[in-house]
Order: sequence, then C-alpha cells, then structure tokens
Amino acid sequence: MEIKLRAYKTEDTQAILDIINYNILHSTALYDYNLRTFDQQKAILEEKIGKNFPVIVAELDGTVVGFGMYSEFRFREAYKFTVEHSVYVNQDHHGKGIGKILLQELIRLAKNQKLHTMIAVIDAENQSSVEFHEKFGFKTVGIIKESGYKFDRWLHSVFMQLILE
Repeated sequence: MEIKLRAYKTEDTQAILDIINYNILHSTALYDYNLRTFDQQKAILEEKIGKNFPVIVAELDGTVVGFGMYSEFRFREAYKFTVEHSVYVNQDHHGKGIGKILLQELIRLAKNQKLHTMIAVIDAENQSSVEFHEKFGFKTVGIIKESGYKFDRWLHSVFMQLILE
C-alpha cells in the first residue's frame, strides 16, 4: 500500500465532495447541516488555491482517499501568518496513516510559506482527532462551549495550535 500525495486537480472534486458530504451527514467533524453540491465544493477549493493556499490529495491505487488544505484563520491583516487547516480521510480508509501523511505535508508547506502558526478547530467529541494533533505538537489553547448545534445537541469546539518553527 503506497499513499501518494499530489496537488488537487478539478477531477478530484467529486471524491472530495463525497468525503465532505459523508462527514456532514454522519459526524460532527463539520458543523454544516446541508450537503454541498459539486459546484459549491469546487468553488471552495478553487478559492483557496486562488489565495495561494494548498489543497492536496492522498491517492491509493489511483483513487483519492483523503485530502488536506489550509487557509485564513481570520480575515484581518494581522492574522496573515496564521492558518486553519482541515484533513479528511475517506471513511473506508481510516487507520492507514493517510491523515498523518497529509498533516505532515501541510505543516511542511506552511513552513515553506513562512507561516507562523496553524490552528485546528475540532469538535470536543472527536477525542481521536485531538490526540492525533497532539502527536504533531499541537496544544489545546481553548475550548468554546456550546459553539455549535447538530444532531439535537450542543457541541463544543476545541482550538489547538501549532507554532511552526
């Protein structure tokens, strides 16, 4: 099993959309309620690339099995050295190290862009993601209680930070 990373191409949009929509329906990884359309997802990805932020995909045997990206943390000028990232892996390919490879590459790319810090915003119920990020040196810097509402319950957001050195 060899995972290959590469830059996003338009033809990857459907595979990414499938991963996103699965998470919208079945998890608190995304605080969205409505499924995204192909055009919405394509626009999101192209906007990030247009702002010189990376979108990378992980392939296994020629099939997209995960993706990662980062972009602005907030929209004020002083935040320009801080990014918020996302890493998603197809539900059938968890536990294969794909997320690790994607996050390692995002950290490398952020350092190359001379960024200063990466932020992860994780639902508090997703303890495995918190622990995953801790392995890369991310530290919990805050919890916003009842910041989202999904699946008939209040959700808490964990903010984690990695200072890029």
